[in-house]
Amino acid sequence: MIKHIVMWKFKDGEKENMKKFLEGLNSLKNIIPEIKYMETGININPKNDYDAILISEFETMEDLEKYKNNPEHVKVSALCKQIRIDRQAIDYEF
Repeated sequence: MIKHIVMWKFKDGEKENMKKFLEGLNSLKNIIPEIKYMETGININPKNDYDAILISEFETMEDLEKYKNNPEHVKVSALCKQIRIDRQAIDYEF
């Protein structure tokens, strides 16, 4: 199994678009069969550096790549690219 974790920092004033982006990500659970588990969260501690997180699981790296290249994921990601300042990601086996 592969765990895929992504954290984002968004531009000031983009809270509504951030929520729309995360809702879009969450909708992918019902669209992309390679997703075995997915959750998103919004940071509640103002001392932390990042605003939101995605935690997702896939059977294989190939499934993760299918997810990343799925047209629905690409569409959701387009909004994120417009509103983010930074993105950090890690993928690991568990």
